[in-house]
Amino acid sequence: MERHRPIVESSTLPAVASLVWRDELATEVAAGALAAQAALRDCFIALHGDLGAGKTTLVRHLLRALGVQGRIKSPTYAVVEPYELPGFNAWHFDFYRFADPREWEDAGFRDIFASHGLKLAEWPEKAASMLPTPDLDIRLQTDAQEQRLVTLTAHNATGHALLLALQAATAATAEGRD
Repeated sequence: MERHRPIVESSTLPAVASLVWRDELATEVAAGALAAQAALRDCFIALHGDLGAGKTTLVRHLLRALGVQGRIKSPTYAVVEPYELPGFNAWHFDFYRFADPREWEDAGFRDIFASHGLKLAEWPEKAASMLPTPDLDIRLQTDAQEQRLVTLTAHNATGHALLLALQAATAATAEGRD
């Protein structure tokens, strides 16, 4: 079985890569690789996938790797959970309960997305065209073996750097297990 497909080499963006994270440890390693990237501190990552695909798990591992202590709650009911980290802020959004994209505007999220810091958004399609284009889209699916099938789409240079870091971490994890 192919573990990952190399990045589509192209002079234009978006760039796309497909990865397989075998288990939660692989997800944690990928989150650590993301956390090590300086570009992460000022970007927007959109997380796509069905319920149970691993979006919140990835965010929890990422926030832990960035130094968040204590409980990391899912923002399903609160819509957003803010985090103050050394040198930057992070916001974890969950738009699952949005019935109308205008709720994003009504909630005042435009100011957060215009500010510096890390923005992580689950269910971004529920906010539709109100959101800016993410630096990186992460689409998660699970297969019959409970592996996470991951599709990364980078929309700019920041997203491309993050995509490459995830790809390298996934390849190293897969090689270390073989």
